[in-house]
Amino acid sequence: MAKKQSSLYMTAGEQISGVVFFVIYLLVLPFATAPIFRFAERLLATSLSPAMEHTIYYYVLFATTIIIFHNFLGRTTHYLFDRVSLVGKTLIAGLVAHYGLNELLYRVVNLVISSRTNLNDTTISAQIDDAPRSTLLIVIFLAPFVEEVLFRGLVFGNLKNKSRLLGYAVSCALFALLHVWQFAVNHQDVTYFLVMVQYLVPGVVLAWAYEHSGTLWTAIGVHAAVNALSVLSVL
Repeated sequence: MAKKQSSLYMTAGEQISGVVFFVIYLLVLPFATAPIFRFAERLLATSLSPAMEHTIYYYVLFATTIIIFHNFLGRTTHYLFDRVSLVGKTLIAGLVAHYGLNELLYRVVNLVISSRTNLNDTTISAQIDDAPRSTLLIVIFLAPFVEEVLFRGLVFGNLKNKSRLLGYAVSCALFALLHVWQFAVNHQDVTYFLVMVQYLVPGVVLAWAYEHSGTLWTAIGVHAAVNALSVLSVL
């Protein structure tokens, strides 16, 4: 049991540095990234394409995540190799639950937000058309890795130690908020927050996959697989 908890929870140092990184990632970078890139272009006397900026952004996030959480990632990787069979079964169950529950939720809430376009999905589709290789790398690997370490590893894993319900509620709410709040602010339309409902099922399933298997790599695998299947459906 202690071994499983060592995989689920972070040390105090990891939590503190992780929270600082998480706040910057969630609230600062969405609006600070563009000015930073404009400054870099003037400084280096060069021009960066949107695809290049997007790639650099996620590689920096990926590297920062590894630097901050390398000890935690080592622990959760060790647990992965100890429970390969459980991880495989959980991954499959997670995918089935994701698509089954998502379809049910979609039918229930469709009348409420049927006219609301998911601008996050639209943005990703445009990025795939513009730079397919780099965008696929980001969507299938880099983004799931960074998001799972932060939302499931940092938020859910540590809050669950205090309250299981609180861990699920906060991690799911923040995960949903990440995907919509920028668009709501940019378009000055609070009704866009209704789109958060579309991300509640993935949030619950990904947290369950992490909790049930005891290793974050299961949640990363489910997240990556869902994104890959979503991309294939629009190609």
